[in-house]
Amino acid sequence: MGNTINLATKYAEAAQERFYRDSFTESSFSRDLDVAFTGVRTVRVYEIDTAPLGDYVRSGANRYGTPQELTDNLQEFLMTQDKAFTYTIDKGNAREQFNVKQAASSLKRQMREVVTPYIDRYRMRVWAEKAGIIQGLSAAPAKETIAGLILDATAAMDDALVPAEGRTLYLTAGLYKQLKLCDEFLSADKLAQEALARGVVGEFDGMAVKKVPSSYMPENVYFLIVTKGAAISPVKLNDYKIHADPPGISGDLVEGRVLFDAFVKGARAAGIYVAAASSAVCATPTIQISGGTVTLASTTSGAAIRYTLDGSDPRYSASAQVYSASAQPTAESGTVVRAYAEKAGMYASGVAEETAE
Repeated sequence: MGNTINLATKYAEAAQERFYRDSFTESSFSRDLDVAFTGVRTVRVYEIDTAPLGDYVRSGANRYGTPQELTDNLQEFLMTQDKAFTYTIDKGNAREQFNVKQAASSLKRQMREVVTPYIDRYRMRVWAEKAGIIQGLSAAPAKETIAGLILDATAAMDDALVPAEGRTLYLTAGLYKQLKLCDEFLSADKLAQEALARGVVGEFDGMAVKKVPSSYMPENVYFLIVTKGAAISPVKLNDYKIHADPPGISGDLVEGRVLFDAFVKGARAAGIYVAAASSAVCATPTIQISGGTVTLASTTSGAAIRYTLDGSDPRYSASAQVYSASAQPTAESGTVVRAYAEKAGMYASGVAEETAE
């Protein structure tokens, strides 16, 4: 009797699912401008400045002071992330595998394991690049220093009048270990258990603590503190389709597309704090104004300097221009010059400010 050759292999009826995590970043975003993106890819937002407070004079024409026109900061949000995926599930393969590859369940798996992690990583990169406060650290936080460094961060945000409510501390597992060893840390077992499902693993200085995979944290960043409302992440298109037996395919064709982006609001940028390696942070430029001519310089080699002459924040303002030593700008008396340095692969400097005399 000849050998029996079995060409069929039985598959387990349940597919082996990979581990996944729900979005870490979703809770830190505001949705106030989402509707503004309906029908368009670009939204422009005006942020109106305020007037200084002075002494009231009880005589003369301008008793309240000399009136000046309020300045404004125009920030432009342009959506750039237009991503897609597609795959097929052959009907023959599906049946031979006992329909393990079902289109609906595979689409859910694609969202959890591919789309959501991509969006989370993108959002965290935008936070790091556009944060209002970026602090360079000469050494990585350790058990003995991490609590103090985080308290320094919250103090800087307090000084910028950032609300204490709604802050979330994001850090990697390695730094979470250092923080957990601190006496000041409030562990998750003292928090509501439902918080664990949202990625919250503890509380520190009144902030929820979220431990994220090291692959999510932007390069050279140790930790981030994000205040809800400081950033937006509109999703303009979230389109997923399952086509049964389309032309040329015996089985299912799955297609997905998501058009989204993430932006930091200039007026609330101080609500995002980044602690990064000092070697990866550009040096704040110097501003010299002589005879109305403005000279800008940065000690970071190869850095570009962007500036404004209307008092708006050059990191977010649509009026910001790139400085050129061969075409130096001029500033009249009373003009507020603001500038910062940026370089590919590095994080932005702080903002320097000078008023022309």
